[in-house]
Amino acid sequence: MIPQVFTQTIDLGDGRTITLETGKLAKQADGSVVVKMGDTMLLATVVSARTANPGIDFLPLTVDYREKFAAAGRYPGGFMKREARPSNEEILTMRLVDRVLRPLFPKDYHAETQVMIQLMSHDPEVMPDALAGLAASAAIQLSDIPFEAAISEVRVARVNGEFIVNPSYKQLAEADMDLMVGASKDFVAMVEGEMDEVSEEEMADAIKVAHEAIKAQCEAQIALAEAFGKKETREYETEETNEELAKKIHDAAYQKCYDIAKKGTSKQERGLAFSEVKEEVVAMFTEEELEEYGDLVGKYFGKTHKAAVRDLTLNEGLRLDGRKTTDIRPIWCEVDYLPRTHGSSIFTRGETQALATVTLGTSRDANMLDSPTIQDEERFYLHYNFPPFSTGEARPLRGTSRREIGHGNLAQRALKGMVPEDCPYTVRVVAEVLESNGSSSMATVCSGTMALMDAGVQMKKPVSGIAMGLISDGERYAVLSDILGDEDHLGDMDFKVTGTAEGITACQMDIKIKGLSYEILVKALKQARDGRLHILEKLTDTIATPNNDVKAHAPKMVTVRIAGEYIGAMIGPGGKHIQELQKETETTIVINEDEATEEGIVEILGTNQEGIDKVLARIQAITFKPEKGSVYETKVVKILDFGAVVEYTEAPGNEVLLHISELAWERTNNVTDVVKMGDIIDVKYFGVDPKTRKEKVSRKALLPRPPRQDKKPKQEEKKA
Repeated sequence: MIPQVFTQTIDLGDGRTITLETGKLAKQADGSVVVKMGDTMLLATVVSARTANPGIDFLPLTVDYREKFAAAGRYPGGFMKREARPSNEEILTMRLVDRVLRPLFPKDYHAETQVMIQLMSHDPEVMPDALAGLAASAAIQLSDIPFEAAISEVRVARVNGEFIVNPSYKQLAEADMDLMVGASKDFVAMVEGEMDEVSEEEMADAIKVAHEAIKAQCEAQIALAEAFGKKETREYETEETNEELAKKIHDAAYQKCYDIAKKGTSKQERGLAFSEVKEEVVAMFTEEELEEYGDLVGKYFGKTHKAAVRDLTLNEGLRLDGRKTTDIRPIWCEVDYLPRTHGSSIFTRGETQALATVTLGTSRDANMLDSPTIQDEERFYLHYNFPPFSTGEARPLRGTSRREIGHGNLAQRALKGMVPEDCPYTVRVVAEVLESNGSSSMATVCSGTMALMDAGVQMKKPVSGIAMGLISDGERYAVLSDILGDEDHLGDMDFKVTGTAEGITACQMDIKIKGLSYEILVKALKQARDGRLHILEKLTDTIATPNNDVKAHAPKMVTVRIAGEYIGAMIGPGGKHIQELQKETETTIVINEDEATEEGIVEILGTNQEGIDKVLARIQAITFKPEKGSVYETKVVKILDFGAVVEYTEAPGNEVLLHISELAWERTNNVTDVVKMGDIIDVKYFGVDPKTRKEKVSRKALLPRPPRQDKKPKQEEKKA
């Protein structure tokens, strides 16, 4: 039987449309939808278990986004021709979608839930990650899974002063602002992106443009669900509640928690103090009572603890460590800490510390990106590591976490725009978080800036970063600068902003409350700017400008362009010449071809300047082309019976035959009568001789021609 298909179309206002379709594919899922824009098609499905597993007190939500190589008509790279682990780009898309969806499930909904989104067809003019949030939400709207409101995500780019919703790859390459925004019809929930030093007001304008587009996409989802037949929201087992127990714990613990929070102690001290209060609360109950509702005791204590900390800030403007809302924690910095790295720095802010290193390399060290939607390379990239000891924990190590990928990507986007386009190196920054109590990604940006300048990378401008927070009870609110880890957990907003003294370069925002006004958002951005500039001053006090040169033990890079016809001569048969040259000079030589000009781009990397100079001399010799009619200094390097082989002194290794007849005007019987090995002589270049088809040079052409001797006519000779 042919299935009945339901569709809704979203008009982007510029001739482009997005189509939502359901009823044809994946009908056994709780909800499924196909989202199409151009020739790009995403299939999103959602399935949620009917019951929660015993003992689960959180939402086990999995958001999975995959780009199938077949969607772009390509094969997976590598030996195994099958998609395997998700790429960094896929993981980043999963995180974006998860951050918007997760807060909109009921807090007491704990059933295993899985949202799967896959790229089935890829149009090179359409970026699929901007459609993933829309696809996920539309699938949920078509299901009976409890969910607060339809959401969507869009990308906004600004090209030549104009905002474009869901731009193409080409448009994005020309943009000075790339922002992903996730929202419902009524409130913005997530913002992430990179910018070219824009103002706070410009960023707020971009968010408004995105929100208007999202409203239309939410309405289309609702209309599709109604046309399909909106399902009744399923019933589920709600959490057990006990108001009497909650009040008893609140009355016993609130003031104690408030007083501990007000003392302004360190993370360890207050953590221990809060634990003691919790133990006192637990001691209030018998073993039988704890067995009956022991989980609720911990839950209600957590709520009491959270309320006390939040109230302290709203009532008195004080925070857990004793700071006021706008205060930044004490900062100390150091550069050149590691003696053998190409660049290094330490950035410590309060109880958060990051150690950054920089490594310089050739284009061969670029990070290769190969996915169905991206085939490119990164000449600047940043890796972020968050070991368990940074928070005083001992936990299993299971490879790079999604959090590490997300935080590293944010720091990379913050810094990459300040690395000049003509930087000859591939640059890798690695940030090791050694201590963490809030905003380790922003500490990474700060330490990364100083390490780059220490390495001699000529950054356009230094970049700093700060994490902002918000606490609000609906009437009162407080914007917090440089938040602690506890404030991130207990607050209503986590807003990370990076930038130079002139403007914002990257941001990441998660809003946990509804109805955050643009006025509060702009206030938070401006307060962030003040904090960012304060931190920037600490960085520039440590290292004011990039070092003029790389360190003595770091490789120097020289880039030379040669005509395409010389590439083969440089490489040699089977790479023989270039391998011998690298070994002889102790350098690394990489040759790439510029497709536009068909020139060879030769990168020479080495720590020894003498070795680099030898490579440059060899390149000059290979590419040397004498001009017809010009005079050149040469050195005699070989004596033959019929002439001398001379080498151009300005191009060692580039040799030419000086024929015996071109040595002198007088008849020369022996070459050594005129020149000897090692002699330095000038010769004139005549180009290629049409008769011999060989290059011709002459010494005698530069010598004075002897006078002619007049010969007597033959008839006179006979008479005589």
